[in-house]
Amino acid sequence: MTTFLKDCTAVILSGGENRRMPVLKAFIEVDGQKIIERNIRIMKGLFEDVSIVTNQPETYAYLEVPMLGDVYDIRGPMTGIFTALLNSSKQWVFVSACDMPFVSTDLINHMSTRRSSVDAIVPMLQGKAEPLFSFYSKRLLAPMEKAVLSDNKSLKDFLDMKRVQYISTNQIKKFDPEASSFINLNTPQDIDQHLDNKDILRFKRKQRGG
Repeated sequence: MTTFLKDCTAVILSGGENRRMPVLKAFIEVDGQKIIERNIRIMKGLFEDVSIVTNQPETYAYLEVPMLGDVYDIRGPMTGIFTALLNSSKQWVFVSACDMPFVSTDLINHMSTRRSSVDAIVPMLQGKAEPLFSFYSKRLLAPMEKAVLSDNKSLKDFLDMKRVQYISTNQIKKFDPEASSFINLNTPQDIDQHLDNKDILRFKRKQRGG
């Protein structure tokens, strides 16, 4: 029987402009499987409830997981996180982006143990916060809604004023030695840098419409 992380749901954010990538980032294939499919499989092994925040539900309908549309027509990841918190039946939400192909279950499990007496758990890699691979408490609902509606959409600025447990680079590397969880495939150059030759060739064929 699977033991799920308690009092927490998982949400994959599939928003973003996708301007620098000629194909939908979530559908880039890694080891023969689309990133979104890989991550849903991983999340279902950790969390009882998994959903996608998207404004293109028809694109992801085949995945057969709940889909949430942004509550407010205001662009930015904070709107997606707020939507996830608002719709969650649990006290916590783990949020990840749709273009992260190498998420570490060991790191997620470790982060989940640090949730006592704080409102968010955020990795800090080489001095840079990674808010799109983080845990958020429903206690943030009201202040996050206020920030979204006041057009203060910077997650960093928002978190600077909240009770946040930051996970240091040294801690990250104990559970994810290469910090691969934080690789994002935002551009074709990222494909060349982070994927193996087989996946690079597959991507280029798709790019050409093959």
